Amino acid sequence: MWTHTVGFTVLPHVGGFLGWFINRKETPGWYEKLKKPSWCPPRKLFPVAWTVLYTGMGYASYLVWNDLGGWSSKAVVPLGLYGAQLALNWAWPPLFFGAHNLKMALIDILFLDGLVIGTMCSWYRVNKIATLLMVPYLGWLAMATCLTIRIWKDNPEQRPGKSE
Repeated sequence: MWTHTVGFTVLPHVGGFLGWFINRKETPGWYEKLKKPSWCPPRKLFPVAWTVLYTGMGYASYLVWNDLGGWSSKAVVPLGLYGAQLALNWAWPPLFFGAHNLKMALIDILFLDGLVIGTMCSWYRVNKIATLLMVPYLGWLAMATCLTIRIWKDNPEQRPGKSE
């Protein structure tokens, strides 16, 4: 049924949009003041990249769900891992942009990396196309992880009792 295809494909965009909407006012001010490496992608590229990546991962999740016969017991681990990584993906913007907590954002994205790899491994035997649709996401996530590490290292957070 096409409604399932659309629903699964749109789902990742929901959290992505909410994260953007909630944190949109923080990006121009706080984020622009952070020290970032020369290889940081331009800010305008992020919404385009995430639109493509969320669409690919959403459709991939539909393929896995469909191949496993819907919400069957066989789908618990593959779709559970997917759901967990999606939750961590959605948690990153509020941690980074909203709370300005670079350390927690870094911890989040490191766990996210592991969950995406676990998701892809669990999907490989179910649907290789779905797994391949996750490769660009994993690549972008690797860059985002390196960027988060660099920003965290280059922008020490103020700690109580320490003056700068």
